[in-house]
Amino acid sequence: MAGVVFDDVRKDYGGVPALRGLDLEVGDGELLVLVGPSGSGKSTALRIVAGLEEPTAGTIRIGSRDVTRLPPASRDVAMVFQSYALFPHLTVEENVGFGLRARRVPRSETRARVADAARVVGCEELLERRPSQLSGGERQRVALARALVREPDVFLLDEPLSNLDAQLRVQTRAELKRLHTRLGATMVYVTHDQVEALTMGDRVAVLDGGILQQVGAPQEVYRRPANRFVGRFVGSPAMNVLPAEVEDDLVRAGPFRLPRSALRVRLDGRPIEIGVRPEHVVLGGLDAQAEAVVQIVEVAGTEAFVHLEAAGALLVSRTAPEGGPEVGSLVRIAVDPRHAHVFDAETGAALTDE
Repeated sequence: MAGVVFDDVRKDYGGVPALRGLDLEVGDGELLVLVGPSGSGKSTALRIVAGLEEPTAGTIRIGSRDVTRLPPASRDVAMVFQSYALFPHLTVEENVGFGLRARRVPRSETRARVADAARVVGCEELLERRPSQLSGGERQRVALARALVREPDVFLLDEPLSNLDAQLRVQTRAELKRLHTRLGATMVYVTHDQVEALTMGDRVAVLDGGILQQVGAPQEVYRRPANRFVGRFVGSPAMNVLPAEVEDDLVRAGPFRLPRSALRVRLDGRPIEIGVRPEHVVLGGLDAQAEAVVQIVEVAGTEAFVHLEAAGALLVSRTAPEGGPEVGSLVRIAVDPRHAHVFDAETGAALTDE
């Protein structure tokens, strides 16, 4: 296995930038998730590693090799596509072994490696079927087996679960994590689903507009977002962000009045915003700071999302589903300032600790 390094990688399409100087290192054996909205550049970055796109500028290294100008076949990577890209006229066994046969690997070795890969992903009973006879989850396993059989330095996965239903996505996510642990393989995984990113990655790299916004462990990115975009994009429901004003020793943000000292950041007169995760908007309690009207209550199994209006601000609170408020009712709400995030209102950057 080998790591992957993006060194000031840029990509333009007809003068329109898709990647704007990406500097990123994927460790040997790491599962790194590239996450971002549509058009953020994440799939472009993956295709550049695979050799399916050529960078406008910059360097790609796999291990110690500069592969920037190498053709795809010389990079020793395997890619799993969103569409699976299986040959409909071939059996599963023929699909999985296609790359080995193209390289003229002996037939006996090809069969052995196909059987091993099929066993790893749990599709050995499907080898005689054709893609049209498979479910979406089974096709996904076949696509993974086809990548595994090549024994590449790097696995590249481009939104591989997006065609699966919700339950199968959760199941396959767990299977991929187990597979990564078993193989110790370097994997770069692209998704627009931030829940998927948080649950799968050793580290998460957040892209927006072709620019790397933040990279770190999933909980680090969630708990300490580098800027407003990361704070709102990572996490569901999205972070509540309120314009704020500093008034002597207090910071006024929507309905809340927060002690300036409790925020523990430098406030030097610049315009700021306060961000609060839904789980930190607390309903009721002795420390309630403001009143809010319940607009919508969404119950989702083990949790509920309560949409509130308070002093002209719209907020979402994450709470337990039992004994929740009714729509139209008046509730008291509070925020612990220790859980508040402070952003520069103009740049969106998170302000640093004092």
